[in-house]
Amino acid sequence: MTEKNLDNMPAVTLDYIAQGHKAAIATVIETWGSAPRPVGAQLAIRDDGTFQGSVSGGCVEGAVVAEAIEVLQTGECRVLEYGVSDEEVFAVGLACGGEIKILVEPVGLGQGPSVEMLQALNNARSGRTPIGTQTNLATWDRKLITADDAPQRFTTDKSGVDDGIFTAVQNPPLRLIVVGAVHIAQALLPMARIAGYDPYLIDPRDSFGSQARFPDQVILNEWPDAAVETLGLDARTALVTLSHDPKLDSPALASALNSDAFYIGALGSKRTHAKRRAQLTKMGFTNTQIDRIHGPVGANIGAATPSEIAISVMAQITQTLRMS
Repeated sequence: MTEKNLDNMPAVTLDYIAQGHKAAIATVIETWGSAPRPVGAQLAIRDDGTFQGSVSGGCVEGAVVAEAIEVLQTGECRVLEYGVSDEEVFAVGLACGGEIKILVEPVGLGQGPSVEMLQALNNARSGRTPIGTQTNLATWDRKLITADDAPQRFTTDKSGVDDGIFTAVQNPPLRLIVVGAVHIAQALLPMARIAGYDPYLIDPRDSFGSQARFPDQVILNEWPDAAVETLGLDARTALVTLSHDPKLDSPALASALNSDAFYIGALGSKRTHAKRRAQLTKMGFTNTQIDRIHGPVGANIGAATPSEIAISVMAQITQTLRMS
């Protein structure tokens, strides 16, 4: 199993099955109060108790795994509910005070989803295609859906239950494309991965964009316009330029301004950004288009060091994603 699939529960479940095991998938379908994990969070469980993912941050995973192993024996789906723990020290519950409802499904067995359905979800993720499923919680009938079938849920990226139908939204994974293999990027790329983004680094200078300086990162040693065209920019992508070199930054920013990227940021002082605006104006971009660029990049938290600037950038990206 590749590291990239560790947060992709359909892929993990399919991997378990390919190894000759039975497997179930557990999904948070409703939450109340201070629930530790959002609706749509998943856990993949193998018939020997091995599991990957999280539905509660550790509070009830053990109990869910035990229920899943029973589900694999009966082939019947099960909806579990957990709330605040009682006074017994080892009671199963949520110490945070929230409540969650979890759907446990045996994959390819009985009432559960088919292996083919999970393969379709995995293929759509690989192709960065929005997809989802709808499950009737009374009859266990299921179908694959597109963004056109539940536009509000896809736009807000929120799964949920409506009239007994659980809609699970699977938008393409979030991505962060960074132009410029500088010190800030060394801190920003790992932070982005922790925050759930697939990070990519672009820098045509081999001595800058090297595995020695950026271990385990995806690096494209190409000119930014070519590299961005290769990767593509969509509404689930953020782009940040850090090189301070207009020859590298400007082509990437131009590509981003012509795309649906949800966030565009550029490192540099206010004076540098004013020059950048003038250059982009000469390239034919309007003020409204150029205003999409967050420059100087990052939330105003008084950041001074490369790591602090990286924190400010991730904070601003998160704010744009969640509060726009």
